[in-house]
Amino acid sequence: MKIAAGQFTCVPADVSANVRRMTALAAEARARDAELVVFPELALTGYELDAVLADRSLWAKADDPRLDAIRDSGIATVVNCVAATEGPRPAIETLVFGSDGEPITTYRKQHLFEHEQDAFTAGRRDGRFELGGVRFALATCYDNHFPALTSRGAADGCQVHLAGSLYGTSGGADELATVYPGIAKDADMYVVLANHVGPAGPWTGCGRSAVWAPGGALLTQADSETAAVVVAEVG
Repeated sequence: MKIAAGQFTCVPADVSANVRRMTALAAEARARDAELVVFPELALTGYELDAVLADRSLWAKADDPRLDAIRDSGIATVVNCVAATEGPRPAIETLVFGSDGEPITTYRKQHLFEHEQDAFTAGRRDGRFELGGVRFALATCYDNHFPALTSRGAADGCQVHLAGSLYGTSGGADELATVYPGIAKDADMYVVLANHVGPAGPWTGCGRSAVWAPGGALLTQADSETAAVVVAEVG
C-alpha cells in the first residue's frame, strides 16, 4: 500500500479554502497511486486558536457538508480540525474517511500542548483503524512525544503510525528529525508525518513532511518551503 503525507500553507480560519487545497493534494496523491493521505494538525482552519475558539462555525464534524470535496476525492483521508465535545470545551479531533467518503473513525488529541490545555478537552482513547489489511495508529503533534502512546500502537498490532503535526522553523526541523524516526525505531512501525509549511498561527511551519520505515530509515521527505505530497510504500 502507498501512503501519502500532504503539506501546505493554510488560509487562516477559512475552511472552504483549506478544503480546496487539501482536495488538490489528495488528487495528486491518488494520481501517484496512494491509497491514503494524511494532513497536518488543524488543517481545516490553520493553527488559528483565537479564531476557532471565538467562532463555532469553524468547528467541524464528520458529516459536515463543507468536507464533501475531500470525501469525494476517491482516496482515504486523515483530516484534523476543531470539533465539539460533550462538554463546554472543544477537542482537537482527527476525522478519517475511506476512499468511498464514509467515516472510518475519529480521534481526539490526548496530550495538549501548553496553551492548548486551557482551551480544549483532551481525548481519552487511542485512535485505531484498518484499511486494505493494514492497521493504523493515530496521533496529533505533541502526542508523539509520549512513548507510552506510540508503544501502545505497536502492542496493538499497528503497522503504520500517522501523525498530523505543527513544527516551526525555530528548531522544529531538528525536533521532528529526532522524534519521528525515533518512533519508527522504537515501535518498529512505519511513521507518516504531515507538517505545516509556511505561516501557521504564531509560528511558521518548517515543512519536511516525511515517511520513515520501521527501524528509522527515511523513505521520503518534502522540502521546507512548498506545498507538496510525499508518497511511500508501506507494508
